[in-house]
Amino acid sequence: MADTDEILRPHAEVQYADELAALDAADDRERPPNWRLSPWAAVTYLVGGELPDGTVVMPKYVGRRRLVEIAVATLATDRALLLLGVPGTAKTWVSEHLAAAISGNSTLLVQGTAGTTEETLRYGWNYARLLAEGPSENALVPSPIYRAMQLGAIARVEELTRMPSDVQDALVTALSEKSMPVPELNSEVAATRGFNVIATANDRDRGVNDLSSALRRRFNTVVLPLPETADEEIAIVSQRVNELGTALALPPIAPAADEIRRVVTVFRELREGVTADGGTSLKVPSGTLSTAEAISVVTNGLSLAAHFGDGSMSPDDVAAGVVGAVVRDPVHDGVAWREYLEAVVAGRDGWDDFYDACRALG
Repeated sequence: MADTDEILRPHAEVQYADELAALDAADDRERPPNWRLSPWAAVTYLVGGELPDGTVVMPKYVGRRRLVEIAVATLATDRALLLLGVPGTAKTWVSEHLAAAISGNSTLLVQGTAGTTEETLRYGWNYARLLAEGPSENALVPSPIYRAMQLGAIARVEELTRMPSDVQDALVTALSEKSMPVPELNSEVAATRGFNVIATANDRDRGVNDLSSALRRRFNTVVLPLPETADEEIAIVSQRVNELGTALALPPIAPAADEIRRVVTVFRELREGVTADGGTSLKVPSGTLSTAEAISVVTNGLSLAAHFGDGSMSPDDVAAGVVGAVVRDPVHDGVAWREYLEAVVAGRDGWDDFYDACRALG
């Protein structure tokens, strides 16, 4: 295995091993069976805090603590957890860190797509061994959910509603009976205590493959909202950009607080269809303009400034990323962007350089 320092994106339980160890040492509260931390410590790991020994736990999720408490409490019951929200609301990020805090393993993951099969959720077969030996334990290839049941751990299912409905329903028995039949071996795997499932779904996908009522009843749903305030969103973007800059080994540049605030302001105003002062109504582009996209735009600007600039991020470094994120549909989005550029950006104090940079892109 590659040295941890050489891995582009370590798993949460590796990247934050020191924090998890400190929480484990300080955690004197009751832990559910097979949980690495108590529910209180798991929530602290997600939202941040300071431990009695002075260890500062960095927040992984910036938002309402109560939402995280509800999510963690759900996983301590017999109900699975569904994290629902628009793209870019940290659903995958939260699910990974919940699994890391509770099981110490965030890798038991199923990625949902239109091509996901029932075997991906249950188990498959090593066909060479199956042909040579017939059905046997050695020929069986367990899914991440199968292994999570054996280990008493958290399994993650990403983009659940991207899967066909009949494939989704392969989860019903695992979630209701806490077992997975293996009729080919005339046996079953029974879930060890501590097993549960965290699924994520994009509410923009409603109507694609809606959950059946039988499956929906097995989940407790927590809706992750977009950041409530601009300052909250700026804090999230700043934190993640700093982390990504370190992970990507980008050369250091001067603080970019002004450009981060500018990108977040543009995204929030276009997303909400009104300027921050409420004075001007705006056309809403077709894209989501999420916090995750703002992070991507600023990170790309960071790279431009570090490698091709003077070491200080300028409006020119973020302009192309902003335009690319906003204008997904050249017709509708192009009109919305041009109107915003001329009606809002052109007259905003201190935004002249940004306006010029955007106009130069055509």
